[in-house]
Amino acid sequence: MKKMINNPDNVIDELMTGYLAAYPEYIRRSSLHQRALIGTKRHEKRKVSVLIGGGSGHEPGFLGYVGKGMADGVAVGNIFASPSPIPIQAVTREINQGHGVLYIYGNYAGDLMNFEMASEMTEIEDDIQTEVVIGNDDVASSKDLDDRRGIAGELLVFKAAGAAADFGHDLSEVKRIAQLANDNTRSMGIGLSPCYLPQTGKPSFDLEDNEMEIGLGHHGEPGIEKTTIRTAKETVNVIMKNILNEGLYESGDEVAVLVNGLGATSQMELYIINKEVNEILEEKNIVTYKSYVGNFITSMEMGGFSVTLMKLDDTLKSCLAHPVDCPNFKEV
Repeated sequence: MKKMINNPDNVIDELMTGYLAAYPEYIRRSSLHQRALIGTKRHEKRKVSVLIGGGSGHEPGFLGYVGKGMADGVAVGNIFASPSPIPIQAVTREINQGHGVLYIYGNYAGDLMNFEMASEMTEIEDDIQTEVVIGNDDVASSKDLDDRRGIAGELLVFKAAGAAADFGHDLSEVKRIAQLANDNTRSMGIGLSPCYLPQTGKPSFDLEDNEMEIGLGHHGEPGIEKTTIRTAKETVNVIMKNILNEGLYESGDEVAVLVNGLGATSQMELYIINKEVNEILEEKNIVTYKSYVGNFITSMEMGGFSVTLMKLDDTLKSCLAHPVDCPNFKEV
């Protein structure tokens, strides 16, 4: 696999330097740690701060979602690896405004360990109150909700948390709304082709040319079935069946739809996938309040996509309607 990089050991630092050079009006590097990035735009009513983070390789996630209406800062890890506690603590220190900080991250062992450690360090050393919402929207990863991975549905949780913070809510209420968003969100993805890690040049998983993997995680974690390539309609039917079988979505509900590409799936294909999703929702008398179609949380050049539904109430609808101004996500 060809990649336009320099030294493979420097890809993260060079990625961040290039990103900061592209968007200096939105984001800056913390003086406390080079892997800690701080937003420069903040709603005047916001009291609570929102911190997101995770491994690199998912661009525009996660650094692309620091901005007005979303996160106040991001801690950046190596490719597909959690940031260490030190940059998480650095971001917390810089974005705290005296009203506490909400951490949002995916349900992965490294993130669980490092964010928990950072929270303990921050509360003891800096006397900053922190709360946590852990993304776990991937229905294919486990029958047990607590064991599920967080995938693209995390974006909608960022959106809800950022809006709740902008509304001027306190930390407990911002957490409640973000947790509501998370609890109402289900996702499932498929893999068509692997990405290649810069340091090794090796694929993240193996698939034959005529194969696809249903339920694949966005780091290449195993799914629930390898099968021959199917049509968009057949593939979306499998995904939607698994999501709707959760029992969360009923006739008459309103939902947000997120069709997320993993990096190498064209926008044309994503719109075709969105068409199939909406036809199924119409058959079930489930109303699409808002759709997002694009590459939001990727896996470098991985082929594949995920579908996310978030069940809405008036609170979550008001959060989705709230304006956002981030380098890689804008809504007026």
